[in-house]
Parts: sequence; structure tokens; C-alpha cells
Amino acid sequence: MSHKERIYLFDTTLRDGQQTPGIDFSVEDKIAIARLLDEFGVDYVEGGYPGANPTDTAFFAEKRTTRSAFVAFGMTKRAGVSASNDPGLAALVASASDAICFVAKGWDYHVRVALGCSNEENLDSIRTSVEAAVAAGKEAMLDCEHFFDGFKANPDYALACAKTAHDAGARWVVLCDTNGGTQPSEIRAIVEKVIASGIPGERLGIHAHDDTGQAVANSLAAIEAGVRQVQGTLNGIGERCGNANLVSIIPTLMLKEAYAARFETGLSSDALADISRLSHAFDELLNRAPEPQAPYVGASAFATKAGIHASALLKEPQTYEHVPPEAVGNRRRVMVSDQGGKSNFIAELKRRGIEVAKDDPRLDTLISLVKEREATGYAYEGADASFELLARRTLGRVPDFFKVDSFRCMVERRFDANGQLKTVSEAIVRVTVDGEEKLSVAEGHGPVNALDIALRKDLGKYQAEIGDMTLVDFKVRILNGGTEAITRVLIESHDGTGARWWTVGVSDNIIDASFQALMDSIVYKLMKNREMAGLAAAE
Repeated sequence: MSHKERIYLFDTTLRDGQQTPGIDFSVEDKIAIARLLDEFGVDYVEGGYPGANPTDTAFFAEKRTTRSAFVAFGMTKRAGVSASNDPGLAALVASASDAICFVAKGWDYHVRVALGCSNEENLDSIRTSVEAAVAAGKEAMLDCEHFFDGFKANPDYALACAKTAHDAGARWVVLCDTNGGTQPSEIRAIVEKVIASGIPGERLGIHAHDDTGQAVANSLAAIEAGVRQVQGTLNGIGERCGNANLVSIIPTLMLKEAYAARFETGLSSDALADISRLSHAFDELLNRAPEPQAPYVGASAFATKAGIHASALLKEPQTYEHVPPEAVGNRRRVMVSDQGGKSNFIAELKRRGIEVAKDDPRLDTLISLVKEREATGYAYEGADASFELLARRTLGRVPDFFKVDSFRCMVERRFDANGQLKTVSEAIVRVTVDGEEKLSVAEGHGPVNALDIALRKDLGKYQAEIGDMTLVDFKVRILNGGTEAITRVLIESHDGTGARWWTVGVSDNIIDASFQALMDSIVYKLMKNREMAGLAAAE
């Protein structure tokens, strides 16, 4: 068997990813993310810039990884100051890191304008900083900032920066497309020239930004040209348009024959099967809904809606799937919609453990019901839990856990005791559980929140079961214009087991549409609890 070349994975979520607008990690966030990355098995976790702010300084007080190399990031020493007298360099050397990644200008224009020093002084700072890190027993690397723009402007100087770091003992010299505007063909040609100049590919890395939507393509072009370290972030977060997305790069390297035949990453196929969970856990930590159309890991990555595609997909999955979904911890979704044929419905029901014969009249009832409801505004491809409930109800398999007799919502704008104008939302819900009527009142941030709190305040014997359930996303869409507009509400919920589900409601009244989706969400949770309990009992 031919020897495969090793590609090293370098994650900079905690450093470059923190430049994302609206993202600000606490020390606790950083520890949690470092643990996720360490358990997943990337080679390097770059944690931030010790000495630059209190969060990063506290984070580097101790080593935060066990398998991955823990990397501190910072500037090379300042011009005109010796390495031993530079406080920034001292903080990097003193940090509890395995490696130091220095950043230095690779473009003479930036040396002049941003640093205000000579080209030679910049090279001296690179050399002495790398030597100081090596002398301290740290693995040293250098990010050549603006390398590709610098190479296009002055190739001799850009190469001098890279060579100086390499000759001083840097394990990695990382070529950065800092502005994100370089094209894959340019990346490939320039990397080949760098290698031809005398820096071997096994000492080179790539750091790409996504300003033209090509950070992943640029990273792969650099690997094809010879670099052996690739830098990126989880889900492609980063400043401006983001960084190269490691969640897309890793499966491509491991599953696509063009790369898998030549390279290995150090990750097992078991680790790769955990990548969807890693991606979603990170989004959860950021308190945002996962991107449904994300390559490999998105909820829609292996979804098909058209009946003819679905029919072929069920017979031969590879007809419409470029990799097996389970290889990346995802699953196939054949969505039910008014475009779907019988095979879609049978497959979707079977996946949910519902066996139904092709000639069962209830199947025809369900199909016509879905088509009829979608014509009025329901969207079941985005609300899998509501579809499952509709299917089970049509087949007579959903218990009546409780009955909502009535609800009322009030929104009042008034002055409080301090003379401040405030808007208050209150909801009253009457529920019958086991023949006993219960009345719940709640205030909330808006009528839907108040209704949600009131509905879940007292469900009698079911109350404890929904304690870990959280409403994580709420989307409203107006389906037609005018004052009699039809409103569609999509709600995303999750619970302590990590399960996520989506429910839908449609009405000409936004509160009523919201209530339908809320009800489905709770009933689905109660139904799933019984399914899980049944499975546990069977085992």
C-alpha cells in the first residue's frame, strides 16, 4: 500500500473565530470549545492571545487540551526592542502552551505603513522571536500575514519572511490570505513557487478567509500544491465573511477519493462520524440555530423533496448522495410535501418506525391531508415533528395527553410605579388533565412567550416530563399580503437529551398559529418520551 501524506488540522475558532461580529467568548466558553475540539482530535487548538486581554490571559494560565497541541498566538517582538525585553513575547513564552504561533507582516507595504519599521527590522523580529520560542521548548510557527498579496507585490520580500522563519527553526510557516481575495489558481501557483524556493511543503500551512466564498477551495488548492497544515474554524466563523470551514474541509479530505487516496488526517472514521454533533454542539454554545444547508452536517444536506428523486434515492442512495450521510453523522431525509409521491411518505413513515402498507387507505388519507394543508400554508419539510404527529393521528396512534379548553392573551401598555412606560403580556390557559381542570396564568416577553409559559406551567402528571424542554427558535412568515394575511409559525425545540424538533402552525391569527406549534411541540415530546421508555423496557 502506498504511503499517505499527513495533513495536520489547525483550529483557530478561539482566536480568529472570536473576531466574528457578535461573538465574544468567556473563559468558560473557551474551555468548553477547547474540550470539544480536543475530544474530536484536531492536531492544534489555537486558544487566543495571552497578554492581550484578561480572558485570554486567564485561559492560558493552564493547559486546556490533552490530545491536541495547545497554541498561543501573538506578535513577533517589536522593532527596536530585544527579544528578552519584549513584554508581549514574554507573555507568550510564559503561557501554558505547547506551541506559539507568531504573526508577522509578509507584505513590505504593510511593514512600512502598519509597523513603520524597515524590511530588515521586520525580518530580525521574525528570526529572534522564532528562536526565543524554540529556546523555551515551544513548537514555533509563523503566520505570514497578507502573504499572497505581498507575494504578488514583492515576491522576493514575501519569500524572505517565510524563509527567515523556516531557517530560524519554525515547525510551520503558514501562508495567509488575510484579505480573502486570492483565487484558487493563484494560491496553487504561489504555493508551488514557495516550495520551489526551498521551503518544503511539510513545513507549510494555509490560512484562508472566505471573502469570495472560496476559503475551502483555496485551502484544498494549497494542499494539492503541497502544504501539509490547514487552518480553519468550526462552521467557518471569523471576521468579515469568515474563515475556511474545517467542518467542510475535514470530510472532503477523508471521503473524497482525490484526497483520501493521497492523504490522511489523523482522525478515525469514528471521529468523522461525530462531526455533525460537533458542528451542532458548537452552534448550541453560540445560541444559534444550525445552518440547515451546511455541507455534510446540515439538516438539509441529504434531504430530497421531489417525488422522482425520492423514488430513485430509496432504491439506490448514491443516485442523489455524494457521500453516505452516516459517514459524517448525518441522516437521509426524504421530505414530505405536495411534490412528494407515495414512496416519499412510506419511506418517511418507515424511518420513524411507522409501518404502513402501500394499499392502506389511511395512507391515501394522510397524503391528501398533507397536500390540502400545504395548500393553506403548512410546510412539513421544515416541521418534521408536526408531520409525524399528523401521520400518527391519521393512523390513530397519538394518546390524548391533555385537552386545552381555552386560552386568552392580553397585551397592555401602561406606566409602572416608577413612571416608566412598559408593555406587559399576560396569558391565561385552561387545561384538562385526567378529568381535572387546571388554570394557569403567566406573564412573558410578548404574548407567545406568555402563552408558552402558561401552557407549560401545570400539566399535572406530565409536568416533570417537560421540565428539560426549551423553545430555541421562533420564526414567523406572512404568506400573503393585506390585513387578512395568513401567518405561518415555525418553532424549534430541544430537550436535555440533545434532541431537536420542529413544529408548525398556520392561521390568520399569529397567536393561534403560535399556539398550534407550541401544542405540537409539547405533545411530540410526551410521545417521544413514551417511545424511549418502551425501547428501554424492551432492552
